[in-house]
Amino acid sequence: MIKPTLFIFAPERAHHLTLFLLKFLLAIPGIGHWYRQYHRVRNPRLQKTIFGLNFENPVGLAAGFDKDGKHIQAMSALGFGFIEVGTVTPKGQSGNPLPRLFRLPADEALINRMGFNNLGADHLVTQLKRKRPSGLIIGGNIGKNKVTPNEQAAEDYVYCFEALFPYVDYFVVNVSSPNTPNLRALQEKEPLQALLAQLQALNQAKDTPKPILLKIAPDLTDGQLDDIIEIVTFTKIDGVIATNTTIDRSQLNTDSGKIETIGNGGLSGKPLKDRSTEVIRYLKTKTKGKLKIIGVGGISNPADAIEKIKAGADLIQIYSGLIYAGPSLIKDINREIIKQGIDL
Repeated sequence: MIKPTLFIFAPERAHHLTLFLLKFLLAIPGIGHWYRQYHRVRNPRLQKTIFGLNFENPVGLAAGFDKDGKHIQAMSALGFGFIEVGTVTPKGQSGNPLPRLFRLPADEALINRMGFNNLGADHLVTQLKRKRPSGLIIGGNIGKNKVTPNEQAAEDYVYCFEALFPYVDYFVVNVSSPNTPNLRALQEKEPLQALLAQLQALNQAKDTPKPILLKIAPDLTDGQLDDIIEIVTFTKIDGVIATNTTIDRSQLNTDSGKIETIGNGGLSGKPLKDRSTEVIRYLKTKTKGKLKIIGVGGISNPADAIEKIKAGADLIQIYSGLIYAGPSLIKDINREIIKQGIDL
């Protein structure tokens, strides 16, 4: 009901306003409890044990929505099985200049060039030290500062890894955002393998290692995806998140002049659905079902989620779909999984 009003505001302002209203609602005695119960779906069929972690349901919040971990309590009230915070960098940074987030209503899509705006790893740790909702899995998405050259990028990832290690359940290495200059060059085979090997060595030296996943771009060729499979196998990390936003602008319904005016940024939402599913299916088929995958990209209704799962996603994440479909999307997906008897 309030979406038309929210869409009057600039996207970033609407984002902050939505979170303020959600927190206000949840603070009202009685209403907050009802809201949580209304959105939560509990059923043994939804439970999934993967990466050594027990997920109450397979629907997660993708990184980028709660970069600084300020809204974990509020977002968990929507019924998510897991929440991924970040992308976080060692030092806080303001990101790219405004405006940097754009709606494409005709495509149910977003274009963003946020640029890893966040308050830094140490600030995120202070948020993660707070009591978390019972049973909620939290992932930490880590990246590098804009001013850090690629030759020193590993130092940034190591810093974030060590800072967050006691407080998150799994890690995601983000080298696939199109909004940090030259970041995607780290997806090339040699630097990526070196980075993941270094993080995995640190991880395995811990008393209780934690799952490490790699978030990949949808714009990779089949040959590059084959390299990803080889790197994952060599470094023995736990899986991938497929996929990040795309730089492709083909097949959009939005006027090309508006797209040109918006400029650079990563495209998410419905236009990404088919490509992200293709990547999931390719990776799962190539590895004969062995590679563990969290599927994300263009999930705007339960049918999209089921499609991702059938293509090979072990878990799924949403972001843009939440903006356009509203918070009932999580509940609707979980109910459809139960209804169809989908095996997770």
